[in-house]
Amino acid sequence: MSELRWDPLKLHWVIIATERGRRPRDFLVEEESGELASCPFCYGNEGRTPQEIFAIRPSGPANAPNWRVRVVPNKYPALRIEGELNNRGYGLYDVMNGIGAHEIIIETPDHQRGLADLTPAEITNVLFAYRARYLDLRRDMRFRYMVLFKNHGTRAGATLAHAHSQLIAVPLTPPVAATELRVCREFYANKERCIFCDLIGFELANGERVVKEFASYVILTPYASSFPFELRLYPKRHAHDFARSTDAELAELAVAMKEMLSRLKAVLKDPPYNFIIHSAPPLQERLGKPDYWSSIEYDYHWHIELVPRLTQIAGFEWGTGFYINPTSPEDAAAFLRDADVS
Repeated sequence: MSELRWDPLKLHWVIIATERGRRPRDFLVEEESGELASCPFCYGNEGRTPQEIFAIRPSGPANAPNWRVRVVPNKYPALRIEGELNNRGYGLYDVMNGIGAHEIIIETPDHQRGLADLTPAEITNVLFAYRARYLDLRRDMRFRYMVLFKNHGTRAGATLAHAHSQLIAVPLTPPVAATELRVCREFYANKERCIFCDLIGFELANGERVVKEFASYVILTPYASSFPFELRLYPKRHAHDFARSTDAELAELAVAMKEMLSRLKAVLKDPPYNFIIHSAPPLQERLGKPDYWSSIEYDYHWHIELVPRLTQIAGFEWGTGFYINPTSPEDAAAFLRDADVS
């Protein structure tokens, strides 16, 4: 029988439609390969991107080959860094200037390799770039939140096939993040515990939805998964801020990410997906709200959410806010645990 499951973090209901019982082979998606010759992210095409902001390279000047990871401004940014916010009213509406930052993290110089194909050492370099850009952008007092995400595959929104991620800094806290932060703050206010730590402890003890456990991290399928084969990657030790991760912690995270992406690729034949790093916002003072961030170090827990783009949102989802998931998270976890990634 189908089940309605409540997500206490996102505050919505999910329908786990077990009668539909869809298996990995039912979700295989054909993806188009990108044109190598016209790719601006490849070696030798550095002049086709804006000037780099950050790079990891063993030697050589900026904006030249010999890089391992390269960060550049988006050529067509959603938000621009120059200017003032000018937050104002417009009748019953609110409006502000499109101020922010929009950066591209080019994960590898090799056009033919995706993030799942990189070694843990190479993924560690990508994570070092993530951390460096978080730390730099949060110094700008105009930015309230950083959204670091990856679109893999055209169906997931990637316009270029070359492996890359994006970081957008925005001048307000997005609704999804605001809801999660509020839930964490209220849970801690009532129980003096982190809701994520409780969730991780329960899932590790239960085991049904655990895909892989490491010394410091765990990969699992959420109990109220909105989409088939949805995944979460959590640090087991309480930590609110991804950008405070040490080099050693990022090196172990790279191993966990490699495992997560490799299992997904093996089971679903390299599906399109999105992943997002959920981390604490810059802890800037809020005028008139002196206690706004007072407990965030204790109540929030950073994590990575990954959603394969296997199904589409249709009328029922738009009209109700419910999601219909045709594969239970328990079945998805079992498929992923059994994957051959040797």
